[in-house]
Amino acid sequence: MFAKPIPGRTTAAAEGEVVVLLIGMRINHFWGVHHWLPVLLAMPRMLRELSRDRSRGLLGHTLLSGSPRTYYVVQYWESREKLYAYATAPDMSHRSAWAMINRWEKKSRQHVGLWHETYIAPEGSYESIYADMPPYGLAKATGALPLEKRGRRAADRFAHRSSTA
Repeated sequence: MFAKPIPGRTTAAAEGEVVVLLIGMRINHFWGVHHWLPVLLAMPRMLRELSRDRSRGLLGHTLLSGSPRTYYVVQYWESREKLYAYATAPDMSHRSAWAMINRWEKKSRQHVGLWHETYIAPEGSYESIYADMPPYGLAKATGALPLEKRGRRAADRFAHRSSTA
């Protein structure tokens, strides 16, 4: 259940463009459980759906909590096109969750806050290092490499170009 640390220093094996989606919610009023609980439960359902069909484009994710009020997910996607396709697919859970939130928006606005940010990081605009860590974040989504494969310095890792670039 618990991942073992990889001894030494590693870096993410990501190649090419990286798409990062940060998405989350904030419980504004704890007593409005019937407003925020459906929102909280929707994300695990979508993540399970995406993990069953890797062709949808989700490479990996990390669940995080900023406080007892805020919960969010860092998601790594193959491409912006696959992210858009999932977000708008009529047969996927996101579409029904989105519709539910839009229907409830006026009633729920004071009880639950929602947000997302999407970043497209072209190759050469990201780098990573993990010291004595199990695969985490981008490395968990794309695989981990010994640091020497990409360079010991951040500048070397930023300069790395995949063979497809």
